[in-house]
Amino acid sequence: MKVPFNRPYMTGRELGYIAQAHQSHRLAGDGPFTARCSRWLEGRTGAAKALLTHSCTAALDMAAILAGIEPGDEVIMPSYTFVSTANAFVLRGGVPVFVDIRPDTLNIDERRIEAAITPRTKALVAVHYAGVGCEMDAILELARRRGLLVIEDAAQGLMSEHRGRSLGALGHLGCISFHETKNVIAGEGGALLVNDARFIERAEIVREKGTDRTRFFRGEVDKYTWVDIGSSFLPGEIVAAFLWAQLEEAEAITARRIELWNRYHERLEPLERAGRLRRPLIPASCRHNAHLYYVLLPSVELRSRLIERLRERQINAVFHYVPLHSSPAGRRFGRAAGSMEHTDHLAGCLLRLPLWLGMDPDVADRVAREIEAL
Repeated sequence: MKVPFNRPYMTGRELGYIAQAHQSHRLAGDGPFTARCSRWLEGRTGAAKALLTHSCTAALDMAAILAGIEPGDEVIMPSYTFVSTANAFVLRGGVPVFVDIRPDTLNIDERRIEAAITPRTKALVAVHYAGVGCEMDAILELARRRGLLVIEDAAQGLMSEHRGRSLGALGHLGCISFHETKNVIAGEGGALLVNDARFIERAEIVREKGTDRTRFFRGEVDKYTWVDIGSSFLPGEIVAAFLWAQLEEAEAITARRIELWNRYHERLEPLERAGRLRRPLIPASCRHNAHLYYVLLPSVELRSRLIERLRERQINAVFHYVPLHSSPAGRRFGRAAGSMEHTDHLAGCLLRLPLWLGMDPDVADRVAREIEAL
């Protein structure tokens, strides 16, 4: 049986909600389903304001605008992340400053951040890899002491927590993804979590093409007009209707993914004991969401051989990011602060294994057997 790396999950209510949106003759952004999703996100995460966007990339773009990034401003972030993390700030003229990751969680090494701060530093971006939280207490304290904004790239982090608080709701701004590869999906989609109330009014304006249209619909002004920069960051109501069906089952989705994640973790434990690979490490401070399961192999050569072996047996396992600091655009627009030894090494050893709702738990056993036989 072929095993894809990912297969989008549907709860069964998505099409019915889409039909309701169509029947209501309300398909543009900020309709009833958008409102439901926003309220759910605020209630679940504790964010002061949740604004749906058409992607997590759009949420990051909004965060860069709200952070006031101007040409030459520096933004500290890990290199082991998706390109949108950096692009959002480069588009405003910012300079990504890449800091190495921790070898245990693959998140930005909070102990190396301060050495990367210069007089041009304006913000820090904490990327929660695989839905496992960064050491946010240390990051937030450093940012407070140095007068910096903290933006969470929690694209993979919905339903994960750091010391009992939701990822994405710890920094000044947080960005969530509902891409079809995430746990809770809308095909494409995202959300900006505004945790600092001083950004709420401007966030609504930026999201509505730089107009005060949201205030107009609330009856706070008698007409709306262009008041700031912005763009069309709203998703349509069809996207929100699909997303609402997923959010209704977010707890159940997470629980079922954790069951699959645990199956891999238990099955691969003997191989880690034997030194054949390394499994993910989950800090005691984190409640994770089982976004993905990866293994770290001893070398890039062994990873390539394993990918090919699994492919021959119709199991699709894939590696992840090419580090941004070594990419053509990363070298052009940003710079590395200090050694990137862990980023360079671990990026070449990481392999993501299939994990999606509906996948037979026995797949974990199949994969483990293939690794054992390599």
